[in-house]
Amino acid sequence: MHAITPFEAAALFLVALVAGGVNAIAGGGTLLSFPTLLYFGVPSVIANATNALVMFLGTAGSIYGFRGQLRAIVPWLKWLLPIGVAGGWLGGVLLTRSSERLFANLVPLLILFATLMFTLQRRLRAPAGAHAAGWIIGVLQFLIAVYGGYFGAGIGILMLAAFGMLGLRDLHQANALKNVLSSAINCIAGLWFVLGGLIDWPRAGIMTAGTVLGYFLGAHWSQRVPQRWVRTAIVIAGFTATAVLAWRQYLA
Repeated sequence: MHAITPFEAAALFLVALVAGGVNAIAGGGTLLSFPTLLYFGVPSVIANATNALVMFLGTAGSIYGFRGQLRAIVPWLKWLLPIGVAGGWLGGVLLTRSSERLFANLVPLLILFATLMFTLQRRLRAPAGAHAAGWIIGVLQFLIAVYGGYFGAGIGILMLAAFGMLGLRDLHQANALKNVLSSAINCIAGLWFVLGGLIDWPRAGIMTAGTVLGYFLGAHWSQRVPQRWVRTAIVIAGFTATAVLAWRQYLA
């Protein structure tokens, strides 16, 4: 791997700062940090693994920023956290043992579906009982966690959409739950990548510093603006992510 220039170090830090803030508020920051690593010549699998570890380490700032919401989300964490850990581990294994091509082609469609589901969640919420809804969300969370361990772009949008179906109406609590689960998914996948020797440690260190600050600032300010504004930002991030990935996968 080539040496890190001052320009590259500054760019990685700033992009990680923005990506951390975006992930704390709406998700989709990987769409900034992962391509930046590719731009500077990091191989795709190593870039993906390094990014996953960076996002996990940066989540500490976000969880601290949402500390006031943690008590309220404990009931959801008790059953969604083990599911997330299992799915994240499986996704990490799949990344190191299978081709990325087919799954990468599905990513724009998955994010588009999640964004539409989030946008229309109040109209689409079925009048099913809580137990049935819980099983549905459990399956969805497992699939999202597998995806998160494998690649992770847009995972926050997918989880927010699923939480809307679950009936979690407070967006700040949903964001707190999303960030804790994202941390667990990236943690288990990151540990797998570390054991596999897939981490670019110098770049991971630089990006972690930016991501921690970005996550904290994003979590801090997202609770001081109207929820309607945050929802709008999430929808914009979702459609933007869809367009960027569709262009890269189908047209570029």
